[in-house]
Amino acid sequence: MSRFRLDGEVALITGGGTGIGLGIARCMVEAGARAVLVGRREEPLREAAASLGDACHYEVFDVTELDQAPALVQRVIDRCGRLSILVNNAGIHLKKLAVETTEAEFISVLNTHLLGAHAMTRAAARPMLEGRHGSILFISSMAALFGIPRVVAYAAAKSAYLGVVRSLATEFSPHGVRVNAIAPGWINSQMLRHLDSDPQRRDKILNRTPMNRFGEPQDIGDAAVYLSSPAANFITGIVLPVDGGVSIGF
Repeated sequence: MSRFRLDGEVALITGGGTGIGLGIARCMVEAGARAVLVGRREEPLREAAASLGDACHYEVFDVTELDQAPALVQRVIDRCGRLSILVNNAGIHLKKLAVETTEAEFISVLNTHLLGAHAMTRAAARPMLEGRHGSILFISSMAALFGIPRVVAYAAAKSAYLGVVRSLATEFSPHGVRVNAIAPGWINSQMLRHLDSDPQRRDKILNRTPMNRFGEPQDIGDAAVYLSSPAANFITGIVLPVDGGVSIGF
């Protein structure tokens, strides 16, 4: 099973202190990687890193500080010796009618998801390309695969990831750096907590999900480990739904 392991790899995971990001970090550490958790709030990062042990540390950082991304990457390399996996997971959610979504709100969502991910990728890709080894993952969404109301800005950002992944895959893959995306379905995380007060929407989601349950952060983590491992050496430019079948359900 060594081809499914990440021994010797160093992964930087944005939005890594909670939810899906923490699930990815946990799975990568279990697979042998060192993980660097990145986020804006120190306390969740500290707790998350402590729970993962000596193979994990954290950096307090806001991905919208675009010009500071190279310095962050250099700190990671100085501490860990290399950077070979980047997971662009940081994001903010905005649930609002399209006609009520302001330009400022739209731009804020794009800045975090799209420009933040681009800045991190640009900084992290340089050492990966020089070393001809690396994996870059973008965490997309079901909102990029089918229509979901009241999330126009979020859907725009997550849909843009798919074009970015395909473009980067053609540019980076000849130089040993693979680029892929994961599109999570509805995962038990903080962003799903609002369904506790909306049983009708909760039932609607479950009824159109063939597996008839919500996923767990580990489900996304396992997929991230696979796509970053030697077992996926011939996979680049794809979008992998991890959704219990919701994207093909009826």
